[in-house]
Amino acid sequence: MLLSERPPKLVSPLIIFITKLQDLRRSTLSVLLNLPSSLLALVLILLFVYNSFYVFSIILPFPAKPPPEPAIFSPPNYAGKPFPKWAPPFRSSPSSKIQSSSVMYVVKEENAPMLLKSTTSLASLQNPTNSIMSKSKFQRPRRFKKHKSKLKAIPIETKLPLFRSQFPTRMREFFSGNSSGSSCKTRFFMTWISSKTLGNRELLAVEGVFKSHPNACLVIVSKSLNSNKGLEILKPFLDLGYRVMAIAPDFDYLFHNTPAEAWFIGLTKGDVRPGGVSIGQNLSNVLRLALLYKFGGIYLDTDVIVLRSLSKMKNVIGAQTVDFQTGNWSRLNNAVLVFDKNHPLLFKFIQEFALTFDGNKWGHNGPYLVSRVVSRISRTPNPGFNFTVATPSAFYPVHWSQIQSIFHGPKDDVPSKWLLTKLQHIRSHSFALHLWNSQSRRLKVQKGSIIDHIMSDFTICYNSSSATSSLSL
Repeated sequence: MLLSERPPKLVSPLIIFITKLQDLRRSTLSVLLNLPSSLLALVLILLFVYNSFYVFSIILPFPAKPPPEPAIFSPPNYAGKPFPKWAPPFRSSPSSKIQSSSVMYVVKEENAPMLLKSTTSLASLQNPTNSIMSKSKFQRPRRFKKHKSKLKAIPIETKLPLFRSQFPTRMREFFSGNSSGSSCKTRFFMTWISSKTLGNRELLAVEGVFKSHPNACLVIVSKSLNSNKGLEILKPFLDLGYRVMAIAPDFDYLFHNTPAEAWFIGLTKGDVRPGGVSIGQNLSNVLRLALLYKFGGIYLDTDVIVLRSLSKMKNVIGAQTVDFQTGNWSRLNNAVLVFDKNHPLLFKFIQEFALTFDGNKWGHNGPYLVSRVVSRISRTPNPGFNFTVATPSAFYPVHWSQIQSIFHGPKDDVPSKWLLTKLQHIRSHSFALHLWNSQSRRLKVQKGSIIDHIMSDFTICYNSSSATSSLSL
């Protein structure tokens, strides 16, 4: 028998694991040593940067900013007797084509969030001592500085409680006739948000009011005209016994208890961006609505010439254009507004202004606004609003794109016949004439033109020897 052979020695699993680990380490080191030195350095730098941010970073416990809540405005209760309709205007809804195109646009604006919910009055905003937060703890948002130059155009004054009460007091005394002894038969309003003085064209609009309404009262809401110079400009009308007054706007009083109150506070605080359109123009758009809502009466732009009495009109807004296929209005305008005090349509206009304000779109907060609201109401069965939409011939007999035609005089027989026919139509069918200042301010009145004939009916502003330049602006 051969010598017994020893059985093979079993290898321990621990030894196998250690061997494999050593092989993996040698492989890893071999791979790293074969890498380019620049790549290895980049990896080390990234690790160092990460560790540095992790070690030296500081987390500040800023409180989370709650999302803004939408402001909810409830329309006032309105009860009144049905108003008689006057003959020339008509009541209608926009054409079906326009309705279908405006429905999506209106729905989008109905759901737009309102970022202006605040119970702080404008007085506390203007007086730091009344603010809930101390001045040292309150910081204005940066966007306020960005729009600070545009907000300088807003005629705001640091008003004491006594001064704030002067606006309604002066208005009440002016309308009641305490100084003259006779109350106003018809109330007219104009706005002039500008540092410039009234020109000949604006004075012609003022004379047009009194020529057709000698017993009317005219309030021009303007900070610049509420001065000795403004009094001097209006003196020719005062000397003839006409009731006209210039008064600085009190936005705190006029916007109180309306959706415009929160919007204006947001504007002054910088939460609402004024946009690229003139802030004075947009202030005029909402100011005219607030004036009529607070007092009731007739609002006129300063480039609207009154030709016939408006005293028999009640709750009227004018159509600018009409769809000739359907006969329905296609665009309204806010240059002439005739409404009673606290009329619900005015509240809807103000609400739409605050909810959908856009300072970068011309007309969005003015003519387009009233068109949107009336279009929306006309689609609602029995909305409970009593108002009339007047035909374009009532206030806008000449379209803005053709306004130059009434400034030009006749050159031959054919234009002369057209001119006389158009002049006769305006005098027999129109209550007012909108001059569209943005399109006609540089036009000169030529001899024999339609404007020249209309101006010849006026006595204060018209001078036959200077007809060519009296309305050139």
